[in-house]
Amino acid sequence: MRVRRILIPLVGAAVALLAAADTAAFAQTSKSRRAAPEKQEQQAARLARPARPDRVQRLAALFEALKVAPSAQTAQQVESRIEAMLLQSGSATADLLITRARGEMEAKDYDLSLKLLDAAIDVAPQFTEAYAQRATVHYLKKDIFRSMADLRVVIAREPRHFGSLAGLGVILHDIGEHKLALDAFRRAVALHPHIKGIPEMMKRLEVRVDGREI
Repeated sequence: MRVRRILIPLVGAAVALLAAADTAAFAQTSKSRRAAPEKQEQQAARLARPARPDRVQRLAALFEALKVAPSAQTAQQVESRIEAMLLQSGSATADLLITRARGEMEAKDYDLSLKLLDAAIDVAPQFTEAYAQRATVHYLKKDIFRSMADLRVVIAREPRHFGSLAGLGVILHDIGEHKLALDAFRRAVALHPHIKGIPEMMKRLEVRVDGREI
């Protein structure tokens, strides 16, 4: 009974996470459809002197490139560029804090890493990647409740965050929620077909959940 009381809120949180990804993706599509056409003079000016793509456009282009990357090597290069962009908060202080936090995470000083990430979020509350990194540290500390809470923030804000979807799938797999784990893995692989380790886990789960052979 105690195990069941622990798992029920986790499963509910997982469903909310996956629903958040759907809602956010739908909102992005609806917003683009509602956008008013530009005035003719604005279009002419833009054609005469093309503007440098902003961060949103560049990030969108990288995510699209990741979906169609012809090889794992190419995908890794695109993934690295996406990661570099996501690690840019717009605050030099927050960027420094997350850099130090990642170093402490690699050194397995998880408590210090958490303190640094907490500070980064205090400085830049909209810094989505700080929540993603903190979710990883919570998971490494075996605190899956807090890990899932941070993943919920990340996926709601950035439904294309394949790393957080994969992380969610791993947690769901760990607690035996294989159908939800498979759904999360499929979403991650749809965004990043060459993501390390996840396609193999997904195939094994498909056999268990769907009864399909690998």
